[in-house]
Amino acid sequence: MGANTASPRDRPRRPAQRRERGMITAVRSRSMLTLAEVCEELSVSRSTFYDWRAKRRAPRCIKLPNGDLRIRRSDLDHWLDDCEDAACWRPRTT
Repeated sequence: MGANTASPRDRPRRPAQRRERGMITAVRSRSMLTLAEVCEELSVSRSTFYDWRAKRRAPRCIKLPNGDLRIRRSDLDHWLDDCEDAACWRPRTT
């Protein structure tokens, strides 16, 4: 074989290209978090999050056509800031 001849093993395969596209998609979707990611970050159960959502105390959610929820990273950060601000103004009970 000559130096310029590529063997079949050296050629890029389709699955690798798909994985690469998936990685690009993953980078784009980091601004959108899954419910599991949000619950993990907040250290709460899924049922607690749904309770908060029913009481309108959860961060703003986007409901996808398949029924799954997504939360924008910016909405979660804003919600956390609001929670922090609210905690500062609450009178402490001892």
